[in-house]
Amino acid sequence: MKIVIATGNKGKLREIKSALDGLSLEFLSLGDFPGFVMPPETRSTFAENALIKAHAIFSATGLCALSDDSGLEVEYLNGAPGIRSARYAAEDSCNDPSDEQNVDKLLFELNGVPVEQRGARFKCVLAFVGPGSGTGDGTGKGLDRTFEGHLNGRITEARVGSGGFGYDPVFYIPPLGCTAAELSLERKGEISHRGEALRKFRVWLDSSGFL
Repeated sequence: MKIVIATGNKGKLREIKSALDGLSLEFLSLGDFPGFVMPPETRSTFAENALIKAHAIFSATGLCALSDDSGLEVEYLNGAPGIRSARYAAEDSCNDPSDEQNVDKLLFELNGVPVEQRGARFKCVLAFVGPGSGTGDGTGKGLDRTFEGHLNGRITEARVGSGGFGYDPVFYIPPLGCTAAELSLERKGEISHRGEALRKFRVWLDSSGFL
């Protein structure tokens, strides 16, 4: 079965492919459809934005689509950056902000905040859309399902580690004693928010008879 992974983020693409390795899937990405333009993420939740993207790709290509909307929720910032995680520093830059710019803004916002108030969690919602009848959001026809995962931790005062992407270098995981950027791809997949959501998706694929 062909499946289009709705991301241009190489880090996300690598993690998704690794988690779904061994299944009877042929992976495609947005790079295989150069004329396709992703719809804007205009909704107020991760699930809604993930479904918008998956429905748009399914409608345009007729192929199964798997999209991911994820982000960082910081307690001290009342859940920010949340759904704006990838664009957190947009007001401070002319173009789409880089990971470095987003992390810089986060550290600035938390400057001087004590450790006990730096709690945070990564949240991921995967949306899958394929042929069939579902309860979509009206942007396209087809069967749809969402799968959610979380990872709790706290924000460090400086970057630690060189792996991962996004906010990984400042996301400390107390039970492991390290940041997400210090984990191998395999270990991160075992405990991450995206890894949890992907495991739920994989279980559904195995049990649903969809493959």
